[in-house]
Amino acid sequence: MGSDSPGKDTLYQQLGKSDKQPSFWRRYRWAVIVVVIIILAGGIALALRSGNNNQASTVSTAASTSNSSQTNPNTWKGTVNETAIPLGDGNVSTTPKVGYVDSCVTNFPRSGGAQHSGNWINQAQDTWNAKAKISVEGSVSWPSAHYTESTSGSSRILTTNDLPEGYTTGNFPITRSDPAYQYDTNPNHIAAQNVNYSLPLNPAAAGTPSCLGLGPIGVLSDGVLLYDALDDSGRDAVAHEIQDSCDGHPDGQDRYHYHDVSSCILSHAAGSSTLVGYALDGYGIYAERDRNGNLPTNADLDACHGRTSPVVWNGKLTTIYHYDATLEYPYTVGCYHGTPITTASSNASSSTSSRLAPRKTVRQ
Repeated sequence: MGSDSPGKDTLYQQLGKSDKQPSFWRRYRWAVIVVVIIILAGGIALALRSGNNNQASTVSTAASTSNSSQTNPNTWKGTVNETAIPLGDGNVSTTPKVGYVDSCVTNFPRSGGAQHSGNWINQAQDTWNAKAKISVEGSVSWPSAHYTESTSGSSRILTTNDLPEGYTTGNFPITRSDPAYQYDTNPNHIAAQNVNYSLPLNPAAAGTPSCLGLGPIGVLSDGVLLYDALDDSGRDAVAHEIQDSCDGHPDGQDRYHYHDVSSCILSHAAGSSTLVGYALDGYGIYAERDRNGNLPTNADLDACHGRTSPVVWNGKLTTIYHYDATLEYPYTVGCYHGTPITTASSNASSSTSSRLAPRKTVRQ
């Protein structure tokens, strides 16, 4: 039998060190090495791909939360029942106060606004039902609507003809055949205006807050003027006056306007924080929602109806003061946190002491 030593066919020799079996075992060794390299290379590639995906996910998340979703509380301090919203009648003050309008005008001698209260107002409970309130009929488009925002130095320039971009209005004057007429006989038309506001690009807090007039106090994102929460009689305008389906109506100068953030705008502001307009002191007006989609309440805001938190401002996430839209009075701005502009090249006065023109005589 063979006389070779026992170590002659060891694994070491089989892996290529034996001169007797060079071809098979060398190929075997290199095949193993290639397989190991392929496995390692695949693992490295997978790790790199995962890292890139994580980075992309982080960027995507940052983009989606750059509107300050992480800065809003999980839930606000309360919620507003849309069928029993606290009525704002009488909540007019001469100093800043939570849940009030700090108004430059405290004497309301005119009997403008709605002539009769609708059944959606519960005087006994001092509430009103937004779900039951009727709207002015009609769906009028305005293809000539024009609104632009631009910056120039330290100013933000808002130019609008006060017609809603992207939304419709009701039929005004309100016709006798419209069910709204029995409550509000608004005889005014909607007409294009010439509005040009130059607001501070980076507004600063005033030494003390200032009061609101009965004219425009801001501009919303569709180019429509924003008024405070009061009607001509000093009542809660959103509750009493009959607006159209987007919550707007014209005044005695045929200026279409809102008294709160239009529901048409809010329906497209479903994110955690959306800039929906500017007040005349330059500060932004935002629709902010908690994880349940609710807007804040007065309890979450200060006397001017705002708060300081990170929001997207001038294209960057910035911790800055801003006003908030709510479902309850005063709805947008309670007083000016900053210094409002006092002049503008516009038919719509920007003075904080401006008064609405009297309603026109009813046109038969």
